[in-house]
Amino acid sequence: MSKTMHSGFVSLIGRPNVGKSTLMNCLIGEKVAIISNKPQTTRNKITSILTKDDFQCIFIDTPGIHKPRHKLGEFMVKQTDTTLNEVDAILMLIEPTERVLESDRYVMERLKKTKTPVILVINKIDTVEKEVLLKVMDIYSQEFSFKEIVPISAIKGKNTDTLMKVIRKYLPVGPMYFPADMVTDQPERQIASEIIREKALHLLQDEIPHGIAVEITSMKKRGDRDLVDVQATIYCEKDSHKGIIIGKNGSMLKNIGTRARMDIERLLGSPINLQLWIKVKKDWRDSDFLLRNFGYDMKGQ
Repeated sequence: MSKTMHSGFVSLIGRPNVGKSTLMNCLIGEKVAIISNKPQTTRNKITSILTKDDFQCIFIDTPGIHKPRHKLGEFMVKQTDTTLNEVDAILMLIEPTERVLESDRYVMERLKKTKTPVILVINKIDTVEKEVLLKVMDIYSQEFSFKEIVPISAIKGKNTDTLMKVIRKYLPVGPMYFPADMVTDQPERQIASEIIREKALHLLQDEIPHGIAVEITSMKKRGDRDLVDVQATIYCEKDSHKGIIIGKNGSMLKNIGTRARMDIERLLGSPINLQLWIKVKKDWRDSDFLLRNFGYDMKGQ
């Protein structure tokens, strides 16, 4: 007798830099979202798929909810809002602080407008004592009517099995939406561009990363050998940033390329020849035309 299949969509939300992408990568078992210690790393909805014998869970890692300061920010917040009533469950991620942060309260106010079940996930529990964790659970329970509260450490994989069992309860009976071996719906070009942006986020100064975008201009396999030629352009907003991204004698750009190449080779399963260029596009985050060029289309939401 075959097992009843359950399938559904789960959105990960929370303030920026709370660990949503880390958790999604942990649950899936593969890197499908970029990770950085800088906030607002995720700009698009990133879909990843976890398939087991009796269920398929489609995770949507959304940009962190925040008050937008430019058109890119508006796009990111709208990406999040549109998912809230379209999923079967919402995971709200927080850190174990002993008071409710205003940014978390802002998220919960937005969640009160949806009827979707909300599960509170307290991440980074490896950083606090049990007494603190219990206090956090209590104060957040008083702020919002969560269906479940699950403490975890995404970076260490602690209690994530319990979280999946909880999520499984909210998945309705349904078909497999994606093939069993598929882990993301993101095109290879988009993942490759995000990998390059991730390496820049790790290596560049704080004031630069949110002012960059990456476009894969060419990705072609050579006909005579197992090698993929990848050409990408890193866009920045200021002339002064261009020099910093290139670095002394090209050292920074080379470092970004070296780190990105290794991850892209794992993604494509083939050696690559990666070439990077830098261009200045001033105020691109407030340009509808440039935002569309980089894949951030407000009208498409």
